[in-house]
Amino acid sequence: MLSQACVRELRSAWLPNVTDAGLDHVIDLLEKGSPLLIHGSFTRAVPMGCLATRVAWNHPQTEHLTLDAGITWLNRVAGLNPATSQVIREWDACSASDWETRAELLTLLKEDRRRRQQAEQPVNRTESLVTA
Repeated sequence: MLSQACVRELRSAWLPNVTDAGLDHVIDLLEKGSPLLIHGSFTRAVPMGCLATRVAWNHPQTEHLTLDAGITWLNRVAGLNPATSQVIREWDACSASDWETRAELLTLLKEDRRRRQQAEQPVNRTESLVTA
């Protein structure tokens, strides 16, 4: 189970800075249980990367980076210390077989994607004209 500190950081520092493409990409990797989404290091070999690296590779300020993309995104874009990020610490503490943590994270990411999609849709209102 994700700690409240982790959820708070995810909502306050990560999600406001994750692009739609980055969000979709991480959701896709989590849904598939992809071995390219790793724990315990930011990257092992391109194309393997952790949550932050995957987000960074889909962000205009860090998409050109390789091995240090996740660290740079956390520090320069999200304003977090990569060594103390609650999201990274909890992600690294769980393993690829920790389906509960992955499912909870996936739920939070999907909620944010739904929120974004609803914010983009124009409100369909029928306005009536009042005649005097």
